[in-house]
Amino acid sequence: MTDLNQAYEYCRTIIEQHSKTFSKAFAMLPKQQKKAVWAIYAFCRRADDIVDEGANPKEELDVFATEFDQFMEGKLSSGHPAWIALEDVFSHFSMDPRPFYDMIQGQRMDLYPEPIHTKDDLLNYSYHVASTVGLMLLPVIAPGKVTALRDGAIELGYAMQITNILRDIGEDLDRDRVYLPAEIMGKYEYTTRDLHRKTVNKAFIQMWEELAEDAEVYYANALKTIPYYPLYSRAPVGGAAKMYRAILHSVRKNDYEVFEQRNFVSDQEKKQIIAEMQ
Repeated sequence: MTDLNQAYEYCRTIIEQHSKTFSKAFAMLPKQQKKAVWAIYAFCRRADDIVDEGANPKEELDVFATEFDQFMEGKLSSGHPAWIALEDVFSHFSMDPRPFYDMIQGQRMDLYPEPIHTKDDLLNYSYHVASTVGLMLLPVIAPGKVTALRDGAIELGYAMQITNILRDIGEDLDRDRVYLPAEIMGKYEYTTRDLHRKTVNKAFIQMWEELAEDAEVYYANALKTIPYYPLYSRAPVGGAAKMYRAILHSVRKNDYEVFEQRNFVSDQEKKQIIAEMQ
């Protein structure tokens, strides 16, 4: 049987392996909160990995969803370290299960994809796969302030997911996924054929920039809420937002090359952003 320390250690390795941005940003939290963030991240990552890498993703996600139902009912017999750590989180913080269920629904959206026609479709998808993470974290990083910070957390999720989509256009295409709204592609006369040819032209840049501008507005709205967080959470949340926002600048500096290479923010830039937040 995995003990609690080992369970949290498992979650810590997952966040450090898969998201240096989140790992760096939330390393500044008090110990109990930091460990809770590890456990919540591990939950999200496991769901994500089932969809992206699972051998039988539909069946595996159904099993995962059933396990979460059992977890919520106190009937889960699994000794998996991620469940053990998450159980400890639920016992220490006033957790809301809704965003956890919504996140699982977001993974189903990738398994049973519907075309993204409009920006509203994009925001609905972004809520389920990204805003939910912020809502999961709020009871941990801003106890007692969840209602006041809810809208800002949702908008930060929108901003981060749109950033992910704009960075990962090429990777998503390789998985036969297109998250660019059809109406925005049509507005700039950028065709599906252009996309599959990996064309970066004026139309592509205009389309990319319109969506990036939306993300920038959501970042700005979310960053306005930072003063309402407890003191210990302001730098982690603000730092995560600014590190993610910097990805957009990286793509611009790289002449919008999102098909053949991954754009990232350097460790030096991340350190600078964190230093400025403190």
